[in-house]
Amino acid sequence: MAASKQLIDGHQQSEIWQTDLQKVVYAHLCNAFYQREVQRLVAEPSPERLRRQLKSLPFYIERAASLVVNGGSPLELDAQNGTWLAKQKPTVPQSEPQTNYAFFSVYAKVGLIIPVLINAYGLVKIKLDCVDQIADNQIHCNELGWFDYQGISLEQQPFFALKPNKSLMAAGCCGHQWQHTKRCSPRVLSLREMLLATNINWRNLKQTLV
Repeated sequence: MAASKQLIDGHQQSEIWQTDLQKVVYAHLCNAFYQREVQRLVAEPSPERLRRQLKSLPFYIERAASLVVNGGSPLELDAQNGTWLAKQKPTVPQSEPQTNYAFFSVYAKVGLIIPVLINAYGLVKIKLDCVDQIADNQIHCNELGWFDYQGISLEQQPFFALKPNKSLMAAGCCGHQWQHTKRCSPRVLSLREMLLATNINWRNLKQTLV
């Protein structure tokens, strides 16, 4: 296994629990997540908020690393960089209002993780978010706000909640992006998104994991 990129199949993760390989993967993930979050926190303007985030950082990093190592994701993991890997689709994802409505009108529930298409300044990406409220044929996502059941943002933002499928969820987990309809370098997920990715019910995307 190359030192520069340690890959582990998600289906095999449960079989290596408490093995030397798992410990190495866990250590690589913690290092990658610390580097990522420290770079993000450098830009935090509020000293009080910075102190709170630093205090809770070890807990969330260790939790994320443990969940990733012991999870059941079908995606490959680049442990040293703390990223998921999957082949990127050449075509840009599209929002299909009727498909979205048929899904959310039946399966919308608090705790469900969904893909959200963000299309801004010629850059399209899929971001994972979690439904935390449902009211009047609308869903509220924890980070990206309110959407109607057709997936249209009610926050006047270029966001579109989508019916989850494996391709879209993989794109969200891997940070896939398209610039002017062409594939471009993937973005690095935040620690929050990595935690969300560990709670995807890959066997049944219509249901929460627990």
